[in-house]
Amino acid sequence: MTNAVHVAQRFIAAWNETDPNRRLALVVEHWSDDAHYLDPMVQANGHAGINALIGAVQQRFPNSRFVLHGTPDGHNDRVRLSWSLVPAGGDPVAGGTDFIRLAADGRIRSVSGFLDRVPEGA
Repeated sequence: MTNAVHVAQRFIAAWNETDPNRRLALVVEHWSDDAHYLDPMVQANGHAGINALIGAVQQRFPNSRFVLHGTPDGHNDRVRLSWSLVPAGGDPVAGGTDFIRLAADGRIRSVSGFLDRVPEGA
């Protein structure tokens, strides 16, 4: 089992990287080639799709950052984490709990996201 906190930090780092090329490099490094992401509002597949999804979220919520809440935990090839999306100087606009499944090499293979707090207008 890979350290759950380390996996969560790598996951959040990709969501917070605003430079598309650096973000893609993080996705390639920390997500498997066949990775997929799914939550109630969107889905994405592969490195390019996940990178584009993160970029679209950043465009919709400029100057906002994802912040981990609590301590991520995990077992076997699974990691669970909670997060909030917080605009600069503001209160959280969204939050959720994500369940990550890791590939054999320790990279993220899939994410199932659940929204605990949905952004207004979503």
